[in-house]
Amino acid sequence: MNWVDLVALAALLQLLVFSFQVGSARGRYGVKAPAVTGHEMFERTYRVQMNTLELMVLFIPALYLAARYWPPAWVAALGAVYVVGRLLYRAAYLRDPASRGTGFLASILPIFVLLLAGVVGAVRGLF
Repeated sequence: MNWVDLVALAALLQLLVFSFQVGSARGRYGVKAPAVTGHEMFERTYRVQMNTLELMVLFIPALYLAARYWPPAWVAALGAVYVVGRLLYRAAYLRDPASRGTGFLASILPIFVLLLAGVVGAVRGLF
């Protein structure tokens, strides 16, 4: 489970870094709180953080539920794909939001697989 814990911590740290980047973008682009609109690059940075936060609500529970029923190394590897997917998403979204698809898929597909793994593991345990 240590690998699963490390992946969860990496995802949480990544979200924290994205949050700090939003704060930095506020200063750089002159967007005063509580505004979340203004300069396009601030808005892109903010959307990366918010999309990551939205997915985190699914990712962390799915990661730990899958790890209850399947080999932790396999689950951690799927979780690592999610973390890398978030980096790809960020790079693409900041460059051109229309190009974010690959990074988004690399983030959402591991979540679906982890959720499915949790469901299959839980149902198998019933019989």
